[in-house]
Amino acid sequence: MNILIIEDDQRIADFLGRGLRAEGHRVTVVNDGLQGLDTARHLAREARTPEGANTILILDLMLPGMGGIEICQTLRAEGVAMPILMLSALATVEDRVTGLRLGADDYLPKPFDFEELLARLESLARRGRELQRAAPSRLALDDLVFDRERMQASRGGRPLTLTAKELALLELMMSAPGRLFSRERILANVWGNSEDPLTNVVDVYIRRLRSKIDDGAATPLIHTVRGLGYRLEALPGG
Repeated sequence: MNILIIEDDQRIADFLGRGLRAEGHRVTVVNDGLQGLDTARHLAREARTPEGANTILILDLMLPGMGGIEICQTLRAEGVAMPILMLSALATVEDRVTGLRLGADDYLPKPFDFEELLARLESLARRGRELQRAAPSRLALDDLVFDRERMQASRGGRPLTLTAKELALLELMMSAPGRLFSRERILANVWGNSEDPLTNVVDVYIRRLRSKIDDGAATPLIHTVRGLGYRLEALPGG
C-alpha cells in the first residue's frame, strides 16, 4: 500500500511513518499543505499504474500553506478519487460530519490507536481497489482513443507520439468531453501549484496537442473558448 501523510506535527508524522513502514507500506511524508496537494496530485496520476495502486492519503486539518479541508475539496473538485483519511484533534460530531461531507472517506480523531488506524487504512484500500476496477481503462471520443493502462493515444487508428505532459493534458480533457477547462484548472491539474499562474505554458501545450491530434483530421476536437479556456468535443458537422 502507498500512503501519503500530510501532517505538520513532526512527532506524529515520524510515528506514523515509522509504524507504517514497519508494516511494509511505502510512505511519503509532507509537512506543508501546498506541497502536500502537489504530491497528492502526482501520486493520483501514479495510481493509474500497478506500481502506484492502492494509494491512500492521511490528511491533517491544521496545516501551514493550505488547510486539510481545502486540500480535500480541491482534490475532489479535480476528480481525484484517492481515498482520504482525515486525522485531526478536532473531534466533535460537527467536525467529523463536515470532513466527511466535504469528500473525506473516513475521519479519525487524535489521539488514536495505531491498530485502529491500520484497520481503517485496510478498509479504505479495499474501497480504492473497487474504484480502480470501476474506472474505464479506455477513453474514446470520435476516432480519438486513449489507453490509460498503456498511456498511449491514437487517432483514426494512427498512434500519436505524445510527451508525458501532453498525455496528462489529453487524459484530463478526455475524462470529461465537452467540459470547459480554464487555463487555471489545466495548470493546476497537469503542472501543479509550483508553476507560475501567469505562464503561457497551457496555450503552448494546447497548440502542440492540437497539431498532433487535429491537423489533417476531418473533425477538429480541441476547441478554444476565447477568454475562458478549452474543451475537447466532436461538434456536429465538424
